[in-house]
Amino acid sequence: MNNPLLTKFNTAPFSTIKNEHFLPAIKQLIAETKTEIDEIVNNPNSPTFKNTVEALENTGLQLDRVTSIFFNLNSAETSEEIQKIAQEASPLLTAFSNDLLLNEALFGRVKAVYNKREELNLNTEQKTLLEKQYKGFSRNGANLSEAKKKTLRTIDADLSKLKLTFGENVLAETNAYQMHLTNEADLNGLPSGAKEAAAQAAKEKELEGWLITLDYPSYIPFMKYAENRAKRKELSLAFGARAFQQNKNNNEENVLKIVNLRHQRAQLLGYKNHAHYVLEECMAKTAGKVHDFLDELLQKAKPAAQHEFEELEAFAKNIDAIDQLQKWDSAYYAEKLKQQKFSLDDEKLKPYFKLENVITGVFTVAEKLFGLHFEIDESIDKYHKDVKTYRVIDAEGILVAIFYADFHPRPGKRGGAWMTSYKPQQKFEKLDGSGVINDRPHVSIVCNFTKPTETKPSLLTFNEVTTLFHEFGHALHGMLANTTYKSLSGTSVYWDFVELPSQILENWCYEKETLELFATHYETGEVIPMELVAKIKESATFHEGMQTLRQLSFGMLDMSWHSNESPETIKSVKKFERDAFKGTQLFPETPETCMSTAFSHIFQGGYAAGYYSYKWAEVLDADAFAYFKEEGIFNKTVANKFKTFVLSQGGTEDPMDLYIKFRGKKPNPEALLERAGLLNK
Repeated sequence: MNNPLLTKFNTAPFSTIKNEHFLPAIKQLIAETKTEIDEIVNNPNSPTFKNTVEALENTGLQLDRVTSIFFNLNSAETSEEIQKIAQEASPLLTAFSNDLLLNEALFGRVKAVYNKREELNLNTEQKTLLEKQYKGFSRNGANLSEAKKKTLRTIDADLSKLKLTFGENVLAETNAYQMHLTNEADLNGLPSGAKEAAAQAAKEKELEGWLITLDYPSYIPFMKYAENRAKRKELSLAFGARAFQQNKNNNEENVLKIVNLRHQRAQLLGYKNHAHYVLEECMAKTAGKVHDFLDELLQKAKPAAQHEFEELEAFAKNIDAIDQLQKWDSAYYAEKLKQQKFSLDDEKLKPYFKLENVITGVFTVAEKLFGLHFEIDESIDKYHKDVKTYRVIDAEGILVAIFYADFHPRPGKRGGAWMTSYKPQQKFEKLDGSGVINDRPHVSIVCNFTKPTETKPSLLTFNEVTTLFHEFGHALHGMLANTTYKSLSGTSVYWDFVELPSQILENWCYEKETLELFATHYETGEVIPMELVAKIKESATFHEGMQTLRQLSFGMLDMSWHSNESPETIKSVKKFERDAFKGTQLFPETPETCMSTAFSHIFQGGYAAGYYSYKWAEVLDADAFAYFKEEGIFNKTVANKFKTFVLSQGGTEDPMDLYIKFRGKKPNPEALLERAGLLNK
């Protein structure tokens, strides 16, 4: 078979790839990578940094590229066929990873280099790579007995399948639900754009009337604006019950299995629990420190959240005489209260946030801060017609990165928004020894924004604008990477540091200087009125107490699952979750719903025992942006320091050391509380 995945390629050859190419390519590339590893192991020369550590770093390059293409497609453009391939490929890759990390002879060579590291005159990045490799082996079973290694292999194989199944079930549940409305009165309160999108969704399914789905661009406007409380309740319960219903997509057993297997794995490796295992390689270091951090924020946020909740409930009762504020009332009445307090309506803002203009805006911010230029390039192959492709160049015209952007929901795409990579940045010595090639990265962001309709372009809510800036911040971290080794490049950093570049970029969305660059009315071309900008700033801390409490509840649920000492005793996912939420609960309990069964961040993605990192990184980003505010939000000196010490360095040094090099001091937690308006509440 002529397999494009087994040829050398630069950008991913999407148009020539067929599904049947993946499994043969993965199998062959695993075999080829094993041969590369055997050459390192069988090298008759004594282990050195170059013939062992660097050689290992440069194995499996093609395998990494092919698997990144495959699993990115499984998230952004999946199908039943791709999901079946994933269920077959994942155990193969897990077994291969175990073969590598449990290879005694290979570990012996790495250990030999590690033991004499003080004599080797290594630079900081080389020392970090050596330590990362050594820990990679020691933290993943290299020192275990053969019997325990066998157990570890079984656990890892089971976990790889369970995580895939968890994600497939959430996607299936999201796609399976639709609220078909034929009575226009059921859409009262909905903005015209949302109604038109619902009509278009129905038309695409050859249905009369309107269709509301669980995709965010459909779900959120309905929850925020629809006057029909019964329909809001129906939609809210459907969203909250994803993978918690008695059908083939139920994730309760998968949650318990994943949690138990992670705990068994951690204990096998000598750790108290999964949280202790994960946090050893994070800025926080210990579960105790995370719990203290979350508890301290809870003490600050809870009184404010309680006050906000009581105010919202009183407001709702006053307007509509409802008996009790429920979860499906929150967004609806919060929007009305926000409009009353600030005369600010998301629908009034949307005409100023045409997607194409926001893209131009985020590109302009990147140009003003870091000297980057984005040139659309239609010749770059793509996996779906909606994907936009760009060449990113610097002020000298030198290629910095290839950038893919995929903005709209579709049945084969999981919900949410994320950044990913198709090719890492790394440096290679030229074969003739005449210098070094800086191989540039291929980076992608994937979102689920409101689609254009027959009469309107894609108009974003302000929340979607901040989401785009957030994911683009991650993308900049990948694009501006400038390290020698791929495993330390870009977003390959401690998990509680990775959100700093994304969260700091959100701050620019609230600034007059930024909004004037791109926020123009899609019909008139009028720049967003300054009174609206002032209201955006003024309303930035609206319900910040409730929002903080919500984020803390997710972090605490995550830590409850992964720092539990005896997860095998947990019988009910719902009861466990209810207990974990007790300290942060504001709304009445809904027995029909469960968050854990659709909590993809921790049960499918990489945020297990790490969800707290969003709040942790908020401390960093608030403090870092305060520095920009002091010197000017487009100050070149500060931007260059951020690029030099944060964005370009990846995981080459301890993140706190990098942060101090940028900021000149450790972050001040008060900056977050001040920005959130929680210091005086």
